[in-house]
Amino acid sequence: MPAHDEQQHSSSSVEQIYPNLARWVKTHDWVEIGPVDYLRSFVRALDEGDMVWEGAETYPTLDDALSALDAGIHEFMRDQVHRTLNSLSRVA
Repeated sequence: MPAHDEQQHSSSSVEQIYPNLARWVKTHDWVEIGPVDYLRSFVRALDEGDMVWEGAETYPTLDDALSALDAGIHEFMRDQVHRTLNSLSRVA
């Protein structure tokens, strides 16, 4: 019998489980999942070729990696909004 979290995930969409990740790949650029010889992170978010967030080297599960990626993207987008608002307040 699947664990409670597995049952919940199977009836939810990616957009519901990882909303920031879904928004990122739909409106910004891309993510990379998996080991790469020249990088230490297992998951990464990229924007116009620049790495904007990278996770840990390993995770216990893929769900843990995607959750960390979702949280990292959220933090990056939140910081971008703060920088934009600060820039606008200096102009005004």
